[in-house]
This record gives sequence, C-alpha cells and structure tokens, in this order.
Amino acid sequence: MSQSLARALQILASLGEGERSLDQLAAELGVHKTTVLRLLRTMEADRFVRRDEAHRYRLGSRLFALADTAREQHVVRGVAAPHLRQLNQKTGQTVHLAAWENGEVIYIDKLDSVRTFRMYSQIGVPAALHCTAVGKVLLAAQPKRQREAVLASLDYHAFTPQTLTDAEALRDELDTVRVRGWAQDKAEHEPFMNCIGAPVTDQAGRVVGAVSVSVPDVLLNYEQVLELLPELLATTQAISADYN
Repeated sequence: MSQSLARALQILASLGEGERSLDQLAAELGVHKTTVLRLLRTMEADRFVRRDEAHRYRLGSRLFALADTAREQHVVRGVAAPHLRQLNQKTGQTVHLAAWENGEVIYIDKLDSVRTFRMYSQIGVPAALHCTAVGKVLLAAQPKRQREAVLASLDYHAFTPQTLTDAEALRDELDTVRVRGWAQDKAEHEPFMNCIGAPVTDQAGRVVGAVSVSVPDVLLNYEQVLELLPELLATTQAISADYN
C-alpha cells in the first residue's frame, strides 16, 4: 500500500473515533503537520473530511453516502443470492446483479452460464449505462434531474451497430423501461448477445438493484430470450419481497 494512502486511511480511522485537530493527527501519524495538512486538504476537497470553525476535523458527508451504498449493496446481494442461483439453474444462462453507485452501475454479483460460454463482465466493474439492461433499469430509476445530468454527460460509445448513440434515443428508451418495468439489451453492448433486466425494490418502492439474464443468440434468439421474462420478473419480485 502506498504511504500516502496508508496515512489517509489512518486519518479516517482516527476521525472515526472522534474529532481531531491537525496537531493531534500529526502526532498520531508520527509525521510533520505539513504532510498531514496536504492529505487533509485533498480529502476535504472530496468531502471525505470536513473542518469546522475551530479548525478541528471530522468525517465528511462523502463517507455517509458511501456507507449507505456499501450497506445497501451488501444487503441486496445477500438477499438476492439464493434467488439468483435458482434463476441461473432454471434458465442455464448468465445472471447478473447490479447496483447504482455514485453515478455508475456496478456489477455486484454474477453467475455464469452452465454452458461453456462466458461473458466478459466482472463483479466490481461498471456496466455501460446506455446499452446494458441493468444500466437502463437503474438509470431509469434515478430522479429526473440526475438522469438528465447523466444523459448529458455520456459519451454514447457505439459498442455494436445496435447501440443507442444519442441522448434522445436513450431518453425514449428509459421512458419505456419505466412504463413496462424491465429493460432490454438487444445486441447493443456485445454482438450476438441479448439481455433482459428488471429492478429490485425496497419496501418504499425505491429501486435498490437490477437483475439480468444474458444469452448469446447462438443459443436463443431475442424472441426466445423474452420467453424468460416471467422467470426474471418472478425472481426480482421474490428478491424484493425478501429485501423488505
């Protein structure tokens, strides 16, 4: 681990025990105050720490958001696990679970197809927002202001000839997702790969995750993949019920 990162983590651990002054943090880390101050300024700019009028440091609001996200992802992954296994066994296809994290959609679980085919997706890696089923499900669930900000910032990389490459087309697609309650990726992210995804919700109806089933068209064409939709929706409904 780099020395700077180790010191930053030690600062967070110290502040987790209570507020500290610059002198106190320097003494705890055993380094000069200028070294600690340089770290604190960077962490303060990113809201990992905050400084009050008395120049004492506390944990920042960025950590609260990260803690909520981590707790939520841990819970939904644990609750979803048996249902994902059942869906994987019933369909024999690749199953993903994803969650929204700081403006990105992150894969938090994956069960590979029982067949020899393997997808490139990995747990902990972001999913493309504009051309994956889980990306569309979770983006569609965001508040309008945040959704529009994302639409304006995407680069709309064309992974395949089927990829949606402009904000207006994606906006229309997200409207459809919200109305019908599920999303599609019709060879938009990977050629010859079709995918359907649906949301997992909490007791208040807030979307806390998305589950997808992905199938290469050498096994099933798009219309046949749609025949798996009842199994997918039953799975997300069961996860949502257990989550609550």
